[in-house]
Amino acid sequence: MTANSSPTPGPMIAIVYESLFGNTRLIAETIADGIREQHMPVTVVPVARASALPECDVLVVGAPTHAHSLSSPASRTEAERWAHNPSRRLALENGSLITGVREWIELPPAARHGYVAFDTRVDMPRIFTGAASSAIGRRLKKHGLLEVLPAESFLVDKDSRLLPDEHDRALRWGREIATTTRALTGPSTRVHM
Repeated sequence: MTANSSPTPGPMIAIVYESLFGNTRLIAETIADGIREQHMPVTVVPVARASALPECDVLVVGAPTHAHSLSSPASRTEAERWAHNPSRRLALENGSLITGVREWIELPPAARHGYVAFDTRVDMPRIFTGAASSAIGRRLKKHGLLEVLPAESFLVDKDSRLLPDEHDRALRWGREIATTTRALTGPSTRVHM
């Protein structure tokens, strides 16, 4: 290595998420914890701040499921009405009404090896709820990105609260994302901490 060169950085996983009531953010943060357990660098960014996201090795994108798909300005307005209803006991995430994954994903995100998609949705058969992760996958494939792992849905109850086992599932899935990323990028990507 010459004096002017720098070491090649290890693989980076970037997680971009949209969250209205905090569930998708909690899942994104837990996935990141699982990735960090495997000594892999990860960045977690809310979609409202993801416009200048640098290229990464694997892009993880997550969003809540609204009307069988990604949120829209109309569905985010409806979520705001829900948050104003005291009987629901919901609080909107800071900046959650600015934009969503649907709008952000229109500009091609950069990922060297591909993407992984996840969503949060109500605990009912998928045929009734749909899954935002399907819409994320379709849009990213149109941009030429490859799916690295099958999408996951993390479930909430009818009151928009995460089910008890979802935290552990997200942690395990984060570990799997890290292991898969390491396999894609080669053995020299282990980061020593």
